[in-house]
Amino acid sequence: MTSLAKKSFQDPDELKTPDKVHVATIKFDGASISKLTLQPGWKWSEIMKPLVGGHSCQAPHLGTIIKGVLHVVSDDGSEITVHAGEAYVFAPGHDAWVVGDEEVVAYEFNTEAKDFAIWKNYKA
Repeated sequence: MTSLAKKSFQDPDELKTPDKVHVATIKFDGASISKLTLQPGWKWSEIMKPLVGGHSCQAPHLGTIIKGVLHVVSDDGSEITVHAGEAYVFAPGHDAWVVGDEEVVAYEFNTEAKDFAIWKNYKA
């Protein structure tokens, strides 16, 4: 293993593009970073739920928003709105949607120990 490495989101290791979603993931030894672009009108329960199933998103998320606004409602009823320049953590069990007419661009961080349940059943 080398002590220095770089990769580009322009040439990702993994690319997922369901409706109103563009997720480019780059992988490093034991960790990955995903660049998410969510278009206006994107809502997890309307776009992703039919693809992956479940009552709500069962993936945990750790990331930061670079552009746009995302609103999230947890299964327990708590709500949060995350704006560009803010970091976030979402526990499994939530719905989320883009607020307004600006796309959301976010980066999410993952280790091999984290399971992205949202993508388990998605077929490109």
